[in-house]
Amino acid sequence: MPKNTRLLLIDRDQAASLLSFDDALDATREAFRLHALGEGRGFPVVREKLASGVFGIKSGGVEQRKILGFKAAGFWPGNRALGGEPHQATILLFDPDSGRPLCVLDGNLVTTLRTGAAGGLGLLRLARRDSARLCVFGTGVQARIQTLFALRLMPGLRSAVYLGVDGRPAPRFEAEVGADAAARGCALAHAAEPNEAVMASDIVITATPGTGALFDLDAVQPGTHINAVGADTAGKRELPGGLIERARLFVDDAAQARAIGESQWAKEHPCVTLGELLTGKAAFERSPDDITVFDMTGLALQDLTVAQLMLQRAADSGAGTPVEWPW
Repeated sequence: MPKNTRLLLIDRDQAASLLSFDDALDATREAFRLHALGEGRGFPVVREKLASGVFGIKSGGVEQRKILGFKAAGFWPGNRALGGEPHQATILLFDPDSGRPLCVLDGNLVTTLRTGAAGGLGLLRLARRDSARLCVFGTGVQARIQTLFALRLMPGLRSAVYLGVDGRPAPRFEAEVGADAAARGCALAHAAEPNEAVMASDIVITATPGTGALFDLDAVQPGTHINAVGADTAGKRELPGGLIERARLFVDDAAQARAIGESQWAKEHPCVTLGELLTGKAAFERSPDDITVFDMTGLALQDLTVAQLMLQRAADSGAGTPVEWPW
């Protein structure tokens, strides 16, 4: 191997040209498959609170695919006052045979799309096929992408309501998802009362900073499916106490969900991974009255399979900025 090698840098704008919704869906589905079959490894997660926010590292690899890397990411709420994005993420990919870095890429887009894709896969497998009414808590990046994937993958949706943390309408959120909703015959509106919104919905998506229960237990009706996105750190939650105990629980990774997801509040409740469903290792047929919860904490393999695809696309197209990186 030559000693004078190059490191490829892929910034935000370059990353956007390398990844589509369908790409993210396929790569994320493959990550669930690799995880369920034990072909990919996720290493222990770092997730630490800072004075200024939260910082975490998710890492892993797939030996047979020559994939090795990590994502350093977190949430810095003070960035909003600076005109910046609170979520920050950077992904590094390495040559697993030598440890040499191959690529540094903007991880914000990867995180956004792979999490949206994971939520979409959860809806496809767990929500009722006749689901027509969607309720979304949150108006930020993840609320937007979760809504867009729901609209694309659940064509029966006819109404969607959203609730922001401040209780007021969010013109930016409506502008970002309104056209997609209208094109699919789905009416989008702001809701002010969380319990009423949940009671009237078939699908509930929670994508907030996760500081406490967003609605009451009694608001959740039989047949409801919930994608829980926001709880990703010890101490965070969005769902009311007792809900998981009433539900059929599905997770991306059981140990991780019990450490940092909604499952941390019901650690003894049995769960099944979505990957086990997608690979046929586990079976689930929804009954009309089942309440289902998909506790999403995010897999390192999702970041890495998506990033590996982007690296391949960049090599084919000449995208990215190579820099000399002697080793």
